[in-house]
Amino acid sequence: MEQRFTFDGVAGLYGDARPTYPESVFDDIAAFSGLGSKDAILEIGCGTGQATQDFAHRGFSILALEPGKELIGIARKKLGGFPDIHFAETTFEAWPGEPETFKLVMAAQSFHWVAPEVRFAKTAEQLAPGGTLAIFGNVPMPPASPLAAEFACLYSRYAPSLSGPPAEAWYLPDGPFAKLLGESKYFEPATHRSYPWSRTHNAASYTDLLRTLSRYRLLPDDRREALLAAIAEVIAAYGGVLELRYETHLYMAKRRRESRPAASHRAGTAFR
Repeated sequence: MEQRFTFDGVAGLYGDARPTYPESVFDDIAAFSGLGSKDAILEIGCGTGQATQDFAHRGFSILALEPGKELIGIARKKLGGFPDIHFAETTFEAWPGEPETFKLVMAAQSFHWVAPEVRFAKTAEQLAPGGTLAIFGNVPMPPASPLAAEFACLYSRYAPSLSGPPAEAWYLPDGPFAKLLGESKYFEPATHRSYPWSRTHNAASYTDLLRTLSRYRLLPDDRREALLAAIAEVIAAYGGVLELRYETHLYMAKRRRESRPAASHRAGTAFR
């Protein structure tokens, strides 16, 4: 199974355990892009609607793409009361596109799954002249001592492949995404903003969160559950509470006025 499709198997848990995003992220996107009530938004990879709902409550019109049948089902149910929110069960690569239709194309915690050959070309093609690409992701920070050292020992024992920076580090200013966007010929230089925040977990809520992450989903079941049980024991031993610190990183860039991607970019191959 392609890694980005592993989330659908834990869709209910994903909807409950995954964090949302700071309200100021959506305020800043709306201000930067100059969104009005009649403007259309395209969302790539809506999951269960964590980011979709924030734009919906602001009264915007959204077309949300999501390949996971269970995930999009939860999003549809959650946002069924918003007549201007529409869904399409598809990957961005397979979606036929609606060129120069959207004032904003945005992706929350999903843009790293989009195939590199269409990632910027196809998003630019969907944007109306002067439209904005907004990409953001939550990056978890290392836990405070002594949990950091305890967790490192557990990962070395149960899942060495998970040691090192989290996959979400892709969104850090010194990570791959910022460099790729800066090199893109389709967009103006990006504006970057960072939002620090934290979320308090107990052992159960933290291990449930980890169960929704694709790299944990790919572990053999027995190894994953042994690791998570050991993590829960450590949290319990240190008071039963873990404060997980995050940085949400947001990148906003206008489509270059001279940029008119070729129609050949309207469909691509699935990212593997």
